[in-house]
Amino acid sequence: MSATIRKMKKTISPDTEAVATTICLPDRDARIAEIAYHKAECRGFEQGHEVEDWLEAEREFML
Repeated sequence: MSATIRKMKKTISPDTEAVATTICLPDRDARIAEIAYHKAECRGFEQGHEVEDWLEAEREFML
């Protein structure tokens, strides 16, 4: 482990480190996309609701 990483680990609190390691943006976006897809599927893939589906999916994911 480099000296820089060791210094960074010392300055990060355990709570901050846990949050930093559990949030992975590609996984987050993939899960939101799945939720949005299911919303569109339930509507029969009617066009024009893509942004609405994504925003609703984000809200549900954040709960």
